[in-house]
Amino acid sequence: MTIFSRIIAGEIPCYKIAEDERYFAFLDINPMTKGHTLVVPKMEEDYIFNLDDKTLADMMVFAKKIAIAIQKSVTCVRIGVAVIGLEVLHAHIHLIPINKESDMNFKNPKLKLSSEEMNEIATEIRKKIE
Repeated sequence: MTIFSRIIAGEIPCYKIAEDERYFAFLDINPMTKGHTLVVPKMEEDYIFNLDDKTLADMMVFAKKIAIAIQKSVTCVRIGVAVIGLEVLHAHIHLIPINKESDMNFKNPKLKLSSEEMNEIATEIRKKIE
């Protein structure tokens, strides 16, 4: 069982943004920028391009709703999208608020946010989901 599956199951706490019957979104605990969110399928699959076409397409539509809410909640020019898939072997999409291209550099130092700040960000994003 992956760490993401344990988060989805409620075994590990998270700053949940949204979920439906197939997908789950939560704040990255090592964010590159405020509002950095992960979108994962509830089913365990280690590589995003092993997902069947419908699951992948629906995951992107779910991610779009979250990205729109993030952009309404966090000051940024765009929401960058990244799929790397090496750090946790569970398919996931990074949604990262960005103001410049270098904001997407995964070698940048990660933000250190308090649990209060993370809760505030998650709450604000949840309010903006349509």
